[in-house]
Amino acid sequence: MADHKFEFLNRDLSWLSFNHRVLMEAGDKSVPLYNRISFLSIFSSNLDEFFRVRMPSIFAFTSIQTKKTTIREEYPKNLVSQVQKMVQQQLEQFGDILKNQIIPELEFNNICLYYNKPIRPEHQESAREYFLSKVLSFLQPVILKKDNQPNIFLENNALYFIIDLSLPQSPNKHAYALLNIPSKNLPRFVEQDMLGDDHYILFLDDVIRENLQEVFPGFTIHGAWSVKLTRDAEMNIEDEFIGDISEKIEKQLEKREAGNATRLLFDETMPADVKDFVQHYLILRNEEMLAGGRYHNLKDFGKLPNPKNAKLSYPEWKPVRHPGFDVHHSIFYSIAESEKLLHLPYHSYNYILRFFNEAAIDPKVKEIYITLYRVAANSHIVNALISAAKNGKKVTVFVELKARFDEANNIKWSKKMKAAGIKIIYSIPGLKVHAKVALIKREEKKSWQNYSFMATGNFNEATGRFYTDHVLFTCNKDMGLELHWLFDYLQSRKQPADYTKIPFKHLLVSQFNMIKRFEKLIDREIKFAKKGKPAQIIIKVNNLQERNMIEKLYEASRAGVQVKVLARSICTLAAGIEKQSENIEVIRIVDRYLEHARVFVFHNNGKPKYFMGSADWMNRNL
Repeated sequence: MADHKFEFLNRDLSWLSFNHRVLMEAGDKSVPLYNRISFLSIFSSNLDEFFRVRMPSIFAFTSIQTKKTTIREEYPKNLVSQVQKMVQQQLEQFGDILKNQIIPELEFNNICLYYNKPIRPEHQESAREYFLSKVLSFLQPVILKKDNQPNIFLENNALYFIIDLSLPQSPNKHAYALLNIPSKNLPRFVEQDMLGDDHYILFLDDVIRENLQEVFPGFTIHGAWSVKLTRDAEMNIEDEFIGDISEKIEKQLEKREAGNATRLLFDETMPADVKDFVQHYLILRNEEMLAGGRYHNLKDFGKLPNPKNAKLSYPEWKPVRHPGFDVHHSIFYSIAESEKLLHLPYHSYNYILRFFNEAAIDPKVKEIYITLYRVAANSHIVNALISAAKNGKKVTVFVELKARFDEANNIKWSKKMKAAGIKIIYSIPGLKVHAKVALIKREEKKSWQNYSFMATGNFNEATGRFYTDHVLFTCNKDMGLELHWLFDYLQSRKQPADYTKIPFKHLLVSQFNMIKRFEKLIDREIKFAKKGKPAQIIIKVNNLQERNMIEKLYEASRAGVQVKVLARSICTLAAGIEKQSENIEVIRIVDRYLEHARVFVFHNNGKPKYFMGSADWMNRNL
């Protein structure tokens, strides 16, 4: 296969197409109104993260000269313009959905959002009172000096106005001012008094616009335009064994918010001379300037007041109980009787909380091991681990401090657990531990019984309400033993290549046996196909990018294996191409819940093999 040139999709354009799929949900009239508004919020939040995480790499790699084919293919010279074109088209569609669908439907339901509209006389006095009593004290107006040395710092993704001013005695001598919009201190939306049956909601931005003269007394105000600067979120952490990695990450977190600019989103009605001044003042390149609407940070739509409450949203889903867990008073008896599989959020997350809460107080439980990647801000699970340690149990926790945007939360909980006497193992240099596993050792009949927990999703009861995931509880001795080996390895903090070979058979562990095992499973389907037997592979992942595995799927397709891929986000596999992937179908599911589970099914001549896990097929995951 090495002599065959295969086609791949670009990962960044693929991700943008995923975010477009999110936007499509916002425009789907079969979705309840406030859930559509939530999809607008998700789209906006996703785009912010893209500009924080991916755009720095795109700018860097498209500007360097390299002979490496993979870099040239992944970062073609025209990628920046392609990205900007897609983003601009999506922002225009966002505006169209908002202005021509969402706002009219809100008004149909007697909810009036002031959007590019003057404030009605009946609300002007209450808006002014709110401004004077709540808003004014948070404002920090700064006159921008017309030199090349900026005397201000724009916070990442914070909202500001650029204001064009002049003094009455010098009407032709304009100055520019920067004014913060304190949406981190105050609600973005301000409810007003009802008029008849209609509810009214104001943007915080418009409360300030309406009262700018209070901020700049004595000035003539010629215009005010909103802007938002996005900064590079990548952290430079040297992978080494020396020193406390938590301290290094804490220091990098302080620097993250001061990263290089990757995008200035500005009101498209801003005059050219004002735009040029801002670009020059902030020392930004043309490709870092992005025209938008009057309002930015529309991820705040997730907090838009809903005076009609449940009537305009999906009915609340009440998780069903798992009958296998309810036959015994102890969850350990239920698991010992037979292994159990949960499907979240359709099953209740309470069984997971019960598992750890019971372990914390059960006198027969002696040891608890767990990996933590992303946990809730007020984690019930971590509190149960702290309780277990206080009850004299040996608790060992591997904390992945390099979980992007969760670093601070993970450090916070690490310190609390450490103070409670829990053994904390921090990130391994060069690796990111993404596994969601736990092992509880319970003393039964003078011997040890291992209770293994393996999941596709995080130990996070908050996201467990709207992420679809699978959780396996088992007393399988082979799995328990291999999970014990895994925790022994994690405590060594060694590189996989430097560690004694672990004979994993029941667990697929990246950098140990995962790639080889998947390749063998694909090869077996290829053999069945070549013999004229039914052959099929079903893969459900968040992201699919790893080239070697994709080429293996291309090989399977060419042999006649039917391949179905469900990839929620990034997918660089190009499906439906003759003599490459004509037997591969790729679909993307974006719906009420976030599809988070990773599942792999191999037909195996009618005796299917099923696998579940937390690893996507990405370069860094296998």
